[in-house]
Amino acid sequence: MSTSRPTIYDVAREAGVSKSLVSLVIRGAPNVSAQSQAAVEEAIRKLNYQPNRAASDLAAKHTQLITILIDDYSNPWFVDLLRGLDEVFSPKGYRLSVIDSSTVNRGGDPLANALSMRPDGIVIAQDIDSLGIADTPVPYVIAGTRIDSPTAADTITNDDALGARLATEHLLDLGHTAIGHLSMAGGAGEIRRSSFAATMDGAGQGIVSSYRGPATEAAGYVNTLELLRAHPGITAVFAANDVMAIGALGAARELGLEVPGDLSIIGYDNTALAQTRLINLSTIDDDSLGVGRNSGALLLALIDGRQPRGIRRSLEPSLVVRGTTAPRAR
Repeated sequence: MSTSRPTIYDVAREAGVSKSLVSLVIRGAPNVSAQSQAAVEEAIRKLNYQPNRAASDLAAKHTQLITILIDDYSNPWFVDLLRGLDEVFSPKGYRLSVIDSSTVNRGGDPLANALSMRPDGIVIAQDIDSLGIADTPVPYVIAGTRIDSPTAADTITNDDALGARLATEHLLDLGHTAIGHLSMAGGAGEIRRSSFAATMDGAGQGIVSSYRGPATEAAGYVNTLELLRAHPGITAVFAANDVMAIGALGAARELGLEVPGDLSIIGYDNTALAQTRLINLSTIDDDSLGVGRNSGALLLALIDGRQPRGIRRSLEPSLVVRGTTAPRAR
């Protein structure tokens, strides 16, 4: 028979909860449900688990660490978000640590990994339907439009509906009526897709939507090829982010289409890639730098206990016209 001491993982397994929730109960966090607390306490008694008090004491102290949860290192939208966060936190002596949930593979969920670092605060910049943030013991802010974002959560977003409408109206104003849309999974993608559809409907135009899934360059390329082959009358494409729009540019080149002479393409996010002279992409500026700055300021206020919960702020996007959109050829 094994004589090893039970661990916090054993307690979590016995109680049927996550390691992070066991940690909350041990630290006496106030926002744990009575049912969960009872299950954890019973497991602790049954296993005779003895918490590491030195570690618990250390966890109660400030670490000057902010953890950011994202879901795709390759998405350049996060660059300006992180830059905005750094502008706020670095002067205050905080360090930033980024966790990409798509790479978490050590048996724990992203939130548990974040909490194990004992941060003073967390910025959630990914869809949160599977995170279980209700019992999070440290202040957190949600950056961007996210699936299942709690109504009481402090949130800084871009007005995705307005941004998609600006992109679609820009193409309509240029005379394009057959417009394809490359959508993406997630909360922002759903809102942008719905706004595109509503704007097209309001203009009395039909809708051609080819794709909903990961927001990658490869997906934008493959699905633009399929879209244009299935609907050769399309003269413009609105991609739900800049990375997908760059994939669409590649597809247009492969099909021998001139951009913007034969096909106009507009993206979303105004990333550094879109701003390069080589790509020169028309896009929507969603002020991701501002989302980072505002999220950081709000989280600092929460850490200091200076801000009530439930703040929801939406930043206004703007249209940026560059070289990939032009009037429809007559």
